[in-house]
This record gives sequence, structure tokens and C-alpha cells, in this order.
Amino acid sequence: MAKDFVLTQEGYDKLKEQLDYLKNVRRKEASERIKFARELGDLSENAEYDSAKEEQGIIEADIKRIEDELERAVIIEDAKTSNKVTLGCTVKVRDDEGEETFQIVGNAEANIMQNKISNTSPLAEAILGKKKGEKAIVAAQEPYEVTIVEISK
Repeated sequence: MAKDFVLTQEGYDKLKEQLDYLKNVRRKEASERIKFARELGDLSENAEYDSAKEEQGIIEADIKRIEDELERAVIIEDAKTSNKVTLGCTVKVRDDEGEETFQIVGNAEANIMQNKISNTSPLAEAILGKKKGEKAIVAAQEPYEVTIVEISK
């Protein structure tokens, strides 16, 4: 049985957009490249044709992957202002090095450059279910303590 694919509504919408683009734009572009390459002649030694077919294969694999992810998607309800850290909420934590703010999302949307951490990351696992003001020990290579400073949407 395939595992659920946890997404925020924003992440789900982006995946649907990406799927639409792959199906309606990239798939057509790949077909046009193949058609053009066929017109160049001998397919046995046609690098352009081989490249176009490879690109088409990658596009089709991406379409299949995204369709599977959307089929298994479990959309995180927007976290209402809560007194506990939940999936989808934004949390400000403090440790010895200062304060950081993160949104807790599913693995597919995790992006540290956008301050989105996976619900399966050590930090998220340590703080999920905690309340403002509580402390948690993060099970990292060198464990450290964080304090929940703020919880919001």
C-alpha cells in the first residue's frame, strides 16, 4: 500500500499546475521535437531523435509520478491559530543560537530556503504537539533544546 502524500493546499495546487504544464505544454513540445528529428532522416544515427525520445520519456515519467502523488495526497487543513504545534502551522522557536521561524509541511513541500520543514524532520518531530512556552529536545547528531516562542496559522 502506497504511503499518503502530505501536502498543504498551496502545495497541492502547485502540483496540479505543474501536471497541467507537463501535459499541455511540455508533452506537445517533445512531440514536435520528435517529429522534427524524424524529418532529419536515418533514425539509427540521429542524436536529435534520441535526445527528443529521452526527453519525452522523462516528461511521461514526471506526469506519472505527479499523478500518483496527487492521487495519494492528503491535504493538511490550514492550521487555525492553535495552542499546539500541528502540521501546517508556522512556529517560531528559540535555541542557543537565536530564533527561527518555520512552517511545518509534508516531505514534498519541505524547502529550507523557504523556511518550510518536513513533518518528519527531527525539529518538527520534537515540537509537534507542544504548546507555546514548552521546551523540546531535538534528536540530532548533537541533541539540542528549543523553546516554542510562537505558534500561528
